[in-house]
Amino acid sequence: MNIPKELKYTKDHEWLRVDGGFAYVGVTEFASTELGDIVFVEIETVGETLNKEEVFGTIEAVKTVSDMFMPVSGEIVEKNPALENTPDIVNKDPYGEGWMIKLKMTNPAEVNELHDADAYAGLIH
Repeated sequence: MNIPKELKYTKDHEWLRVDGGFAYVGVTEFASTELGDIVFVEIETVGETLNKEEVFGTIEAVKTVSDMFMPVSGEIVEKNPALENTPDIVNKDPYGEGWMIKLKMTNPAEVNELHDADAYAGLIH
């Protein structure tokens, strides 16, 4: 199981990559494997400011639909356009091309509350 060291993680299996005052969010390889083949991603929160742990979208697999939660508070400034036509990119490259949203963090200190790679590995093993 791939758990990149440079990312932060939530108990709900989202990852966060900080890029200045912005951050990219996606679901972990563990989540994409557990969900199975991802067939649809719905994110209608672009332009909204949401608090940490609020739902920013849903991810639909063949067997189930799951909510996706904000790892930190912020304004969603972009969603990954590739998800529209190729949602299975989340299965193929969850930490790269399969990112979900880009957000402008409103409280960057919340990043410190997230799990590092080792702590996240402990959650899933």
